[in-house]
Amino acid sequence: MRRPTARAYAASAASLAALLALVPAAARADDTDRAATAATAAAAATAIEKVPYAMDSSNQAAWWTPVATYKGRGQYTYFAFNEPGSTAATHRPAIARRDPDGVWSRLPLLDQSGQQAEFPDDNGHNQSSVARDGSGRLHVFASMHADPWRYFRTEAPGGDVTDHASELPDQGVGITYPVVTTAPNGDLYLAARVGAGSDQRPGKLYRWDNAAARWSVVATFAGALNRSVYPDDLTVDAAGRVHLLYEWAKAPATGFRHQLSYLSYDPSTGAFADSAGAAVTTPVTPATSDVIQELTTGEEWSIDNAYTGPAVQSAKLTLDGSTPKVAYRYRSADSGGNFRVYYAYPSGSDWVRKTVYAGGQTAAALGITWDETDTKRIYYVTGSGTDRVFAATQTADGAWTAESAAPGVSADRLAVRRDSDGNDVLYLPDTAHNSLYYGIR
Repeated sequence: MRRPTARAYAASAASLAALLALVPAAARADDTDRAATAATAAAAATAIEKVPYAMDSSNQAAWWTPVATYKGRGQYTYFAFNEPGSTAATHRPAIARRDPDGVWSRLPLLDQSGQQAEFPDDNGHNQSSVARDGSGRLHVFASMHADPWRYFRTEAPGGDVTDHASELPDQGVGITYPVVTTAPNGDLYLAARVGAGSDQRPGKLYRWDNAAARWSVVATFAGALNRSVYPDDLTVDAAGRVHLLYEWAKAPATGFRHQLSYLSYDPSTGAFADSAGAAVTTPVTPATSDVIQELTTGEEWSIDNAYTGPAVQSAKLTLDGSTPKVAYRYRSADSGGNFRVYYAYPSGSDWVRKTVYAGGQTAAALGITWDETDTKRIYYVTGSGTDRVFAATQTADGAWTAESAAPGVSADRLAVRRDSDGNDVLYLPDTAHNSLYYGIR
């Protein structure tokens, strides 16, 4: 198969610095101009490439984990995405792989007949999550909204990505919102909402044992009568502890959720704990969860998708060592209907919350990474504008400064994964133009 080389869309930082040197000194002396120049230079530090495969407009979600990276002879990147289907209302899942030389290759997800799988569009649900295990096998969970498992993986590095749905526990049960990550020992952990009941839909944690090459249930980590669980993210620290982020909603389902919560799991002991390290009994409920964002004035449990009151919608997680750091969107009674962006971290038995962005409406897309220089980097997408993807960092005085993270690219969705070299890999869908972009900063 011929593998096309990606086309670069961003100028290098060095080239931009040379251009900035041509700016007259008098103009550069103005404080406003200096700030704008600094922001422009920082934004241009993101190198952007267009992924050379057509993307379906259904490739958009807030909960997904569509990026995996691997360090071999260099950094490999895997983007799970939806390609256009045979009709306007369908899509075909695939993986776009970028090798260390910048060469892209395409890996379609094959059904049992050997043809590329195809599913109905269902924006916000039928999107893919991907991870690479310690043996080099790729695992993809695709297009499930209370559907039986749609799971594809390779048998060995470089192999076809084929249907392995029969290998999962909980056969025949509706699965939604699968998020997956790789542990340092090469195992995988998967969180998903399980079931399609009208009275409750719990969250379950699964483990892929890389040595044994099999999946098992770890636990139902959250569930309660009249409530549904919405997994947001999970990651594993250097000691092997799994960190989970999830929201609660009134059952059976709604676009607006509440009580963003955190939970950790230690495979060495089989115990679950809150952010202070206190043991908890699973499945946790809204009353026993370690809640990051409590209910505020006027907030109601509602399944009305026209509900305009306070609510959570999308959240992402990173670690500073073993300490969770969280970015999330919340609409409060005084936000004018906008979902603002917040940063939260544990302190003692509670969570500290800081406002990152309150300048207008945001899209249901977030990312957060931990950087040695910037500490927390929070990525968000504004509801409008030419450049819509921004990265915010916090200065020593506590103020947040944002800059374009994808200059010149009209991306309206986002996912971020930090690679082992300490780079932020950006997954940038532009659903209006059926295009997917790769960024690195």
